[in-house]
Amino acid sequence: MSLEEIIKGCINENKKCQRELFGLLGGKMLFVCKRYARYPEEAKDILQEGFIKVFDNITKFRGEGSFEGWVRRIMINTALKYYRKSCFQKEISGLESYQEGSEEPDIYKQLGERELLELINQLPDGYKIVFNLYVIEGYSHKEIAETLAISAGTSRSQLVKARRMLQKQIQELYKIVI
Repeated sequence: MSLEEIIKGCINENKKCQRELFGLLGGKMLFVCKRYARYPEEAKDILQEGFIKVFDNITKFRGEGSFEGWVRRIMINTALKYYRKSCFQKEISGLESYQEGSEEPDIYKQLGERELLELINQLPDGYKIVFNLYVIEGYSHKEIAETLAISAGTSRSQLVKARRMLQKQIQELYKIVI
């Protein structure tokens, strides 16, 4: 069954097509959700809520751009809505006194995708969300500010703190002395 046929079936609320679409994109979208969730259970909740939105709004997909990109945007917005309930703008990390040192590029190359995802998931929610939106999703600080109802300066600050915290975590992981 082609993607177009699956989409048409989902528009007609065909359960087989909905299962087919979930099977096709569920794994990729779960990975997206995991980047924003603290725990695997939260990621699954976000995924489920996101797919409900996909099925409820599938008639709004106009065929402009990729369908997977459209679904991805819904998952990201669902994850952000999930975390809007908590105020992460005032998180304190203790990094205010952290001094940046020289980086060890070879060490960063050794870091695997799974290890990096685990380190990102250890960030405070605000740092993690801004980091994901800016670095992975490619949002600008202005877009992040509008999406999260924060200032662009707060977005920049959260990103700097997230990067510093990740650097510190990587240094601790590999016992780098600066």
